[in-house]
Amino acid sequence: MSAESGIPTFRGGDGLWENHRIEDVASPEGWQRDPLMVLEFYNQRRKQIIASEPNNGHYLLAKLQEHFDVQIITQNIDNLHERAGSKNVLHLHGEIMKARSTVDPTLVYELKHWELKAGDKCERGSQLRPQIVWFGEAVPMIEPAAELTASADIFVVVGTSLQVYPAAGLVQYAPYNIPKYIIDPQIPHVSGIQQLRSIEAGASEGLEELYHLLLK
Repeated sequence: MSAESGIPTFRGGDGLWENHRIEDVASPEGWQRDPLMVLEFYNQRRKQIIASEPNNGHYLLAKLQEHFDVQIITQNIDNLHERAGSKNVLHLHGEIMKARSTVDPTLVYELKHWELKAGDKCERGSQLRPQIVWFGEAVPMIEPAAELTASADIFVVVGTSLQVYPAAGLVQYAPYNIPKYIIDPQIPHVSGIQQLRSIEAGASEGLEELYHLLLK
């Protein structure tokens, strides 16, 4: 969804994220091994996101709010949906512009700038970490996401490989008889899903087509 805004996708074909092994920067074990590297990795991602702008796909989803009750469930950790004007955004994998306590996950703080440093602590005196769901951690927002999906009248998948679970399983919760669309330049194989219509295009181009389809 954010690739057209210049933000690299999470998982490239080489299994790396910005030239880092994913397990080194997106796992509790990586954090334990080298917290300074992990902090710096997310600092650079944060800088990149602050310098980026929402793309036309983000703005089209926000514009659809004029006609529909739009609920966005995103695996992205950036804030580009919100900056484009979307009001209802559920972040499955966390939010990079927030930090949380390493002893109490309910202590979450908004970051006003790009840098989170060693020595930045929560009110209980514990080091802050990125508010990101790493591999091997629970996905606390998956149940609210499943409930939203189960109540949908239209379900749209944009720009995901449908390989990362539990997020990829959400499509199975969508009511079987509602219209479902998948937008991607390379449509992933999806079996057993009724009413699935493919739009083989990038996020902005595909959402432009979907926008006009829905308004008809």
